[in-house]
Amino acid sequence: MNKRSFCLLAGIAVSLAILTAGCSREKCNSIQIKGSDTMVNLTQAWTEAFTKENPGINISVTGGGSGTGIASFISGNCDIISASRQMTVEEIELAKKNGIEEKEYIAALDGIVVVVNPKNPVSKLTVDQLSDIFMGKIKNWKEVGGNNSSIVILSREINSGTHVFFKEHVLRKGNPKGTEEFSPNALLLPSSQAIADEVAQNSGTIGYYGMGYISPNQKLVAVSKGPKMPFIEPSIDTVKKGSYPISRPLYLYTKKDAPEMVTKFIDFAFSQEGQEIVRKTDFVPVK
Repeated sequence: MNKRSFCLLAGIAVSLAILTAGCSREKCNSIQIKGSDTMVNLTQAWTEAFTKENPGINISVTGGGSGTGIASFISGNCDIISASRQMTVEEIELAKKNGIEEKEYIAALDGIVVVVNPKNPVSKLTVDQLSDIFMGKIKNWKEVGGNNSSIVILSREINSGTHVFFKEHVLRKGNPKGTEEFSPNALLLPSSQAIADEVAQNSGTIGYYGMGYISPNQKLVAVSKGPKMPFIEPSIDTVKKGSYPISRPLYLYTKKDAPEMVTKFIDFAFSQEGQEIVRKTDFVPVK
């Protein structure tokens, strides 16, 4: 390489470095949204509608679990967290140590649905039965009125907010001091779609995911809080009324001093159009 070519390439490299260093997300019109696998379809739908109204803004949406999004936010690598659980006190403190103060929004409501294969005759289970199944105490479908076959437990991975919520509210039944854990035989899958696909293919499976993944390829299980209480199927109405036993809020988090385009996206999520998108993606609007 001659001296002239070397100097030209060096100049280009320096220019790119200067541009990159001086190009914040705010100036470059880009937003990074990371987090809940449950909320991926919802955040992508918001993004598509928002960018049509605001051309020139680039928004990246990735899942991987609420814990993944929160970790990225704490390290300063994303602008908005989508989360199916609240940030913990420890996570908030870690963010503050990095100079990040969070702002929390409840953007929608969700019901965690329990699903089995359509060929499975079981259609109703109590919270107690679900707890025993997912902890591995009930091992055969015949113990809950089904066929004489082994139960295959499917769960989200531990960095999933849905995993955490299901453990706290089904296995531990809301007891903050509970120590119950999923069966060591549970298959931990990386996404809600992976659970949906496995349930559709395997007649012995049972799994759970957010309402946004409901499809005819899986059968919904009606859930009862107790032996003498009604069995309730998950729906927008039963989640809104609070009668479905496994319901939860869905969160968005930003920095308190978030750039204008980030707050504009949040405003859109709470607008009439944004909340209609919530409903169309099978979640429950908060407005």
